[in-house]
Amino acid sequence: MVQELKDARDDLEQATKTAEDDVREDIRETADSFRDYTVGDHEPDHAILDQHLNTLRQVRERASGDTKDKVESALETTESYREEVDQA
Repeated sequence: MVQELKDARDDLEQATKTAEDDVREDIRETADSFRDYTVGDHEPDHAILDQHLNTLRQVRERASGDTKDKVESALETTESYREEVDQA
């Protein structure tokens, strides 16, 4: 399951390269969080993932072109990951 977050993080890191200033920081913060989950001892729960998904949905609405495509890919991967997370 951690591989899905790595894949989403990779997409987000690619998205930061083409992102406009108004969405770049949100993308970077989410990518940093995903990096922490993949190298750390803790995994995100449903509530935390919902926050990240909400951020990505908002970014997707404001992004365009390659940035939007990469965010969409990360969003789909994260949604798939969330479905596998046990609820508390």
